[in-house]
Amino acid sequence: MQAYNKVKHSLEQIYIIGAGCFVAGFLIAFIIQAVRLAGVKKELKSAQGYLESERLMKENFKKENNTLHQLRQANEMDLIKKLQEAIDLNKRMDEDILLLQKSNEETEQLLKAGLPEVHELKLKLIEAQNTIARFKAQTGK
Repeated sequence: MQAYNKVKHSLEQIYIIGAGCFVAGFLIAFIIQAVRLAGVKKELKSAQGYLESERLMKENFKKENNTLHQLRQANEMDLIKKLQEAIDLNKRMDEDILLLQKSNEETEQLLKAGLPEVHELKLKLIEAQNTIARFKAQTGK
């Protein structure tokens, strides 16, 4: 009986040690998995933050692109307007040149006709018109 009790006692110790090892192994595995899961969660959070920052940068680039596109369109419209004004100014200047040429021809005819007083007045008028044209060109009107 003593041998039986010793074997029984040894088996109980083996069972207790085995159960203890099983519980310790389970706890160690649980801790390892918890640490891994925490690392994965941290990486996931980091990746989500990165994706969010990329999304915000994309939105900012999109807004800037739209703003630049609108600015370019406004500049184009302004340049088209200025171009049309320049074309109109050129037309007016061409008309003025034609009028001056006609006036010069009339002056030459009056000079030939022998009216020097009218010729002198006409030359002063031409000079005044040229001065006005120069002032207009300088002021951009």
